[in-house]
Amino acid sequence: MRTQLIASRTPPYIFSSIPVSDELGLFKGKGLPNYSRVKDILGYTKEDISIASGVPFGSIRFDKKIPVELTERITEWATAIALVHDFFKDENKTMLWFKVPNPLLGDVAPRDMIRFGRYKKLLKFIQSALEENR
Repeated sequence: MRTQLIASRTPPYIFSSIPVSDELGLFKGKGLPNYSRVKDILGYTKEDISIASGVPFGSIRFDKKIPVELTERITEWATAIALVHDFFKDENKTMLWFKVPNPLLGDVAPRDMIRFGRYKKLLKFIQSALEENR
């Protein structure tokens, strides 16, 4: 009975930061991001990745010596992309959404929000928009 009471008070959006699927192949085994796929969808250069992640340009690498911070940032970006794709169910629309300036984000493209270090604000925006559309 107690478990049922707790479950009934749990908001339906408790898992809103986790994508339903990974149809774009943004993740590989053990929850690691598919670095090149995420980079390609966002259209980022190595310099963009350095700026967005806060990892020095010379440390940007995608092999076994990838900095932990870089893996964490790219995992966050992959999650945002997957959440948007869960809504559109279309790769081209998802890519376009990230590249086109959005008036609700101050006429800034979502990919630029990430690049400017505004990932958390973008994620909240995505989660709110998804919740409103349920």
